[in-house]
Amino acid sequence: MLSRIVRVLSIVPNQNNMATFSRRRGKTEEVSGKTEENEKVIKSASKSSQKRKHVVITYDSETEEPNDAEDAKIAKWEPKHWREVVDNIREMRKKKDAPVDEMGCDQCHDKDAPPEVQRYQSLISLMLSSQTKDQITFAAMQKLREHGLSIDKIMETKESKIGELIYPVSYWKTKAKHIKLTTALLKDKFEGDIPKSVKELCSLPGVGPKMAHLCMKSAWNIVSGIGVDTHVHRISNRLKWVKKPTKKPEDTRVALESWLPRDLWDEVNHLLVGFGQQTCLPVKPLCGSCLNKSLCPFGRSVKA
Repeated sequence: MLSRIVRVLSIVPNQNNMATFSRRRGKTEEVSGKTEENEKVIKSASKSSQKRKHVVITYDSETEEPNDAEDAKIAKWEPKHWREVVDNIREMRKKKDAPVDEMGCDQCHDKDAPPEVQRYQSLISLMLSSQTKDQITFAAMQKLREHGLSIDKIMETKESKIGELIYPVSYWKTKAKHIKLTTALLKDKFEGDIPKSVKELCSLPGVGPKMAHLCMKSAWNIVSGIGVDTHVHRISNRLKWVKKPTKKPEDTRVALESWLPRDLWDEVNHLLVGFGQQTCLPVKPLCGSCLNKSLCPFGRSVKA
């Protein structure tokens, strides 16, 4: 009987225990309430973040020095005989008398102008060059320079007048519009100069990766990547310098940069562009006179 009484008393809570339990419960409920409130804030921020989700675009380092040892470790594939092919193209290009050598975008700016004006002119020449022969781009740049080719001058110039000056470059109406928009952005957002990164250059109207990488070199003397135009794209596929055929120049750039030593990234653009203008033509390439005929898969397939 005594043991039963003890057991009953042990399960009956006293006032002190109840008070302690009540205080603990109150704290628990308070913490629980704060937790729920925090969770609501986090969920709200998460939804907001999802609405403003950004795609992060990464580029190769634009300022770091090349690390050949690391490049060698990363490169798992490279085309056969590519060094011999490069040497042969250098030999065929030693006169440097292709249109790109005399009238390329790096030849279009006023070398006596202030540095920021030279950089601006380099960018404009690249914007004009898309799907346009070097000769036509060069002539358009001369007319723009005679008119006055600086950010302030173009801000004062009507879009229709810019169109007149750059005609007959390809898509001259669209390019005139892009020049006007880009110039306004440079003045307002970049303090009257051009950006110093590929990402920011690509944010400008009418500027793509090829132009951005070439501009980084011509304007800032920074090799950020390989500029791949229609010539570089075509020749890289003909030589099978890409592990598998590429359809877009940007895909070709990524493929080339995966194996080509970084110290050749700057040279390869001019080298292949001039080669494409004089020998490895889009239609009826001069394979018979090419030093790489026996090394080039495309050249070997062409009947003499």
